[in-house]
Amino acid sequence: MHVTRHLSHVKPPLVVIVGPTAAGKTETSIQLAERLDGEIVSADSRLFYRGMDIGTAKPTPAERRRVPHHLVDVADPRETWSLSVFQQAAAQAIAGIHARGKLPFLVGGTGQYVHAVAHGWAPPALGPQPRLRAILEEQAGTYGVNRLHERLKFLDPEAAEKIDPRNVRRTVRALEVIFATGRRFSAQRGQGASPYRLLTVGLTRPRPELYARVDARIESMFAAGLLDEVKRLLDSGCPPSLPALSAIGYRECVEVLQGRLTVEEAKVQMRRLTRVFVRRQANWFKPDDPAIHWFEAGKATIPDLERFIRGTLSPE
Repeated sequence: MHVTRHLSHVKPPLVVIVGPTAAGKTETSIQLAERLDGEIVSADSRLFYRGMDIGTAKPTPAERRRVPHHLVDVADPRETWSLSVFQQAAAQAIAGIHARGKLPFLVGGTGQYVHAVAHGWAPPALGPQPRLRAILEEQAGTYGVNRLHERLKFLDPEAAEKIDPRNVRRTVRALEVIFATGRRFSAQRGQGASPYRLLTVGLTRPRPELYARVDARIESMFAAGLLDEVKRLLDSGCPPSLPALSAIGYRECVEVLQGRLTVEEAKVQMRRLTRVFVRRQANWFKPDDPAIHWFEAGKATIPDLERFIRGTLSPE
């Protein structure tokens, strides 16, 4: 029985695959989509940008030929994709997959993007406040984004816990909403009923194994030419201050190219920051969340996961 077949009154299915960086989401989702006649929608905010391939561990062209991928290489690094733009694009991609009779897989480790699509989030209604935003951005440039993030942590700990301190744009937006409305940013995010019949699969590994995989990935990125990739981005006109280049790995390579870090120092910093990022991902995808069906990657086989998805999504 085809897993996308459903009665007219049943919501269309959406398989969500989440988990920390380096858990194995990419290869697992590709194999499952091959077996279940699916297509993949990326919910990783770093994969939007063209030319940022090595440092984002983007699926290779060969992997993308195996299964159609959506929302990968859809923007220039100088563009900024807001959460609402992503939600609209993801909803359109998922609708197209359903229309083709395929099973959509939403895959990624960016918790805010996953939850926004899967659970029908409505971002705060407040529009941009240009003057206030300019002041906050100036403060970030003068005092550093960490100082700005500390202020957010004082005013709205819940929002700060889920926003990477290096993410200037999201930190500024949260403070902008707080100062303009007098209410916590985290309290203004609306959430409706999910438009989908959700099945969320979480992939995990023991923390030491995960960290070892992170370290190996960082080494392989440099071996594959990460420094050259960053140099090409800078040579193409991307300024070092670009938000897209604040991603882990890119900022450190910029500093190597500018002579402020050695390659070994950059690797050390990347390892440390990625461990912090893994812990922050756990704030979005909690082990005790009853909506997430957790499997230990490396122990649960692809046939195991395929049977679980078929058995859960197939109509009675």
